[in-house]
Amino acid sequence: MSSQLLAAIPPYVFWDLDARRSALRAQGRSLLDLGIGSPDQPIPSVVVEAMQRAAAEPLLSGYPAFRMQGAYADAVATYLHRRFAVTVDPMRELLALAGSKEGIAELVLSHVNPGDVVLIPAIYYPVYARAPQLAGARPVCIPLLPDGRLDLEAVSADDRGRARVMIVNYPSNPTTATIPLGEFERLVNFAREHQLLLISDLAYSELAYDGFEVPSVLQVPGAREVAVELHTCSKSFNMAGVRIAFVAGNAEALERLDQYRANIGYGVSTLSQRAGAAAFTHAHVIVPPVVAEYRARRDALVSAFNESGWSVQAPNATMYLWLDVPPGYDDWGWVDALMRGPGVVVTPGIAFGDAGRGHFRVSFVRPADELAHAARLIAQFAATSPAPVP
Repeated sequence: MSSQLLAAIPPYVFWDLDARRSALRAQGRSLLDLGIGSPDQPIPSVVVEAMQRAAAEPLLSGYPAFRMQGAYADAVATYLHRRFAVTVDPMRELLALAGSKEGIAELVLSHVNPGDVVLIPAIYYPVYARAPQLAGARPVCIPLLPDGRLDLEAVSADDRGRARVMIVNYPSNPTTATIPLGEFERLVNFAREHQLLLISDLAYSELAYDGFEVPSVLQVPGAREVAVELHTCSKSFNMAGVRIAFVAGNAEALERLDQYRANIGYGVSTLSQRAGAAAFTHAHVIVPPVVAEYRARRDALVSAFNESGWSVQAPNATMYLWLDVPPGYDDWGWVDALMRGPGVVVTPGIAFGDAGRGHFRVSFVRPADELAHAARLIAQFAATSPAPVP
């Protein structure tokens, strides 16, 4: 018998996408997969070498530290100071995570009770809504303003009163929206006024282009009174399979998270923490070529769309394009048509909440020439294959 809370959650859209993709491949179809945002570039050699050394150490045969290994904590603290001019107490204000997705879920599960409200963006990464549901809490979507900021005034007085946590994500997956540091100040003030834990998901901190520098909520004076922020090695370091991240900020929130994690596990893999330490120690060397590759992919994709008559604006951060579904199609109808027609896999906007309906996401997870080819295929298919009549 399954949990009632789990049974009430609809199937994960990415499972559905994978099933449809697998069914076509079983029929012999070749697909150009731009769906899931899983990096296709290699793990940096300095990180691989660090994992190889760690794998040979006797220390790996024992359980890892519950909170964070010293080398990883030192590397992260140095990175935060160098990158954002933020100084943290490694003993109280840092915690290792087995990926930021798990960390977000565990933060929610350790901070809310049944009946509480968790405020999330109207277009959101799925775990933002699913973790509250698993806790018996209610996710409440905050509408987005045209520039991608949250319309905080639209949150009802009742929901403000019941809210215990607010999750924000800038640069945004999937919308690619970014905000300046001043907008983080507004979010911190809102969290302080309504006694919320503000969770900033900064998964794309380094994937920024054209001179834009992604800010951190921890740069806001007093932010650590109400906020925590998650960083991950998955995207900027091509380490999604290593499952290593960290959370920094409010010491009380991290203590509560640490207590929760101690009851269900034994900390984060020593091997992964050694990999994370190497990544953040050498971030200034590793990140620039990764960003340059994604910039080249973005430019090739955007140029091919524009040259094919589909007007697209280049985002200044993340590894995605967020585009409108052509008239006459619904989200899944468009995704299925692209897979069955030109053989391109994209993600339906409905995967990111009801407000994402009518959009689709394209990931920069193939070389530039393949992305340009995919853009031309998508644009040509949209121009020559009208949606079927219902």
